Amino acid sequence: MAKAGLDGHDRGVKVIARALRDAGMEVIYTGLHNTPEQVVRAALQEDVDVIGVSILSGAHMTIFPRILELMKEYGMEDVLLIGGGIIPDDDKQKLKEMGVREIFGPGASTEEIVEFIRREAKKK
Repeated sequence: MAKAGLDGHDRGVKVIARALRDAGMEVIYTGLHNTPEQVVRAALQEDVDVIGVSILSGAHMTIFPRILELMKEYGMEDVLLIGGGIIPDDDKQKLKEMGVREIFGPGASTEEIVEFIRREAKKK
């Protein structure tokens, strides 16, 4: 789990990280103000199955494509990339077409996110 860009609002990502941990998943939270390079480097070092990025700053159409580019560069096609935050519906669709597996907005339940990750991770 990561906060990318200049966004300093981390309450939501911490709630999700705790819910995933409580569901039995190993969770690594990289903290605030990560660059896409830092996010991908941490994911590589920790050999993760899923990268979760929370963005509320409006930079999602820059940050997610860069993360996807780096994931491809490092051969991380088997890693799920999911996102959360305030992202307009039109942009959500574009991001999914680029390769972001799912975007969870305000109101998404922790159970929904846990079940999505469990279901999609099994496919990998």
